[in-house]
Amino acid sequence: MLEFSTWKKVWYWGLTLVLCALALPTLLSVTNIRWPEAIPHPKINMGLDLAGGSRLLLEANRDQVVQQRLEGMEDSVRTKLRTAEPRIAIGDVSSRGGRLSFTVRDSAQVDAAREAILPLTTGAGLSGQRDWDIQVVNGNQFVLAPTTEGIDLAVSNAMETAVDVVRKRIDALGTKEPDIRRLGGTRIDVQVPGLQDPAALKALLGQTAKLEFKLVDETAVPSDLAQGIVPPGDEIVPYADAGAAGGQAPLIAVKRLGGIKGDELTDAKQSFESKTNQAVVSITFNQQGGEKFARLTTENVNKRFAIILDGKVLSAPSINEPILGGSAQISGSFNVQSATQLAIALRSGALPVDLTVVEERTVGPDLGADSINKGVVAMAVGTGLLMIFILVTYGRFGIYANVALVVNLLMILGVMAVFGTTLTLPGIAGFVLTIGAAVDANVLINERIREERHRGRRVVQAVEMGYKEASRAIFDANITNVIAAVLMAYFGTGPVRGFAIVLLIGIATSVFTAVTLTRMWVAGWLRKARPADLNL
Repeated sequence: MLEFSTWKKVWYWGLTLVLCALALPTLLSVTNIRWPEAIPHPKINMGLDLAGGSRLLLEANRDQVVQQRLEGMEDSVRTKLRTAEPRIAIGDVSSRGGRLSFTVRDSAQVDAAREAILPLTTGAGLSGQRDWDIQVVNGNQFVLAPTTEGIDLAVSNAMETAVDVVRKRIDALGTKEPDIRRLGGTRIDVQVPGLQDPAALKALLGQTAKLEFKLVDETAVPSDLAQGIVPPGDEIVPYADAGAAGGQAPLIAVKRLGGIKGDELTDAKQSFESKTNQAVVSITFNQQGGEKFARLTTENVNKRFAIILDGKVLSAPSINEPILGGSAQISGSFNVQSATQLAIALRSGALPVDLTVVEERTVGPDLGADSINKGVVAMAVGTGLLMIFILVTYGRFGIYANVALVVNLLMILGVMAVFGTTLTLPGIAGFVLTIGAAVDANVLINERIREERHRGRRVVQAVEMGYKEASRAIFDANITNVIAAVLMAYFGTGPVRGFAIVLLIGIATSVFTAVTLTRMWVAGWLRKARPADLNL
């Protein structure tokens, strides 16, 4: 058990030194020493309670998701039945009571209508249920009702998209290390360390960023638009900025009905046109959006369509030819930067549901600095007293234990930096608890070695049996801690999860340093010094 091959020594020392080196950027940032920018410098992110900043709790409207599904299904049903061969005529579509109902005028087409509508429904995740329930009553009246499983899946998808959109918007501010997580079914917790202006954050996240693609009415007269006069069936939309208007009037008229919504756009990225090498924006739609886009462009060649975000036109390119396959390119007077910005707006702008601020809080940096100082002082005093006790009690073995304790702290910081973990005030508590666990492991090992020596075992045998027998108790005790920490990390949120993550990392590094590293150091000393007795 005290034999270490060369490759094991290299591996253990390499892992230890690398993780300790990864902790340096974090330690230097605390002392305000700048790390060279050319060298990678992963750092631990400070949580809101340590760095100060703004926190918002956002809540989505579940009923809005349901209403959006009704509107989308109504549009899809009308399109499917209108384009069926032969065309299926229906009466007015009602959406009262949270369900769609309509009558097929020709009773002989009821089966054909059902076959046309059925592909619009899909399975609701792994629930085994479909997202819509289709019933035929009174012979020719269809009733489409969203199922509970389908609504839950739609809300979950909308919230996942909303979290991603919120993160992209905050990243656009240049803010580093925001903590954005979903809470429950319809809430999003947003913590932005270092941001002291919650009003600006609310203004940014309060925008729905509704994205639409609508046809431009070229017959509208600019002078009439300036006076608020539009042709029937149109609406006036302003350009987002003068540059987007391309020197034309700052207002355009678009068709109020029809068009494509942004929730049917799956991707947008900056690319280059193959022939001219000009910067363009490549967009991709989902299946339904691709079908709508193909029909829109086929029927409106040489016309313009407007890309509208939050009621303002981002761009209004011309349709040069029918665009099939669910993907397209938006071209214009773009450079790489402007094309990239438009792609980001298209990707992150389509917030699928309105978010309402239900709670806001601002934490000043002074409170966080005070917490850090007190936490560091408490850790330093506690660690110092422990190291003195261990050194006095166990002599040389105490030196190994103390070095392992310092290495353990550096390794924790290194692992947290690699994974971009956020350190909170409860995380500092996890640090302190980890120190106690690491010292406890060394105490168990050293006391066990003492017992073996008192039983008359030789030095090498006593050390070997001490590590072997104590390791069992150490592993058993830490397994129970790991189970508790995993449960806290999985079910907990915020401070609880922060504490659990630091505890999990600390358990792994403390066992490695207290058992493996010290055993390697002791084994090397025994082979070199060959002591006749141990100072324990």
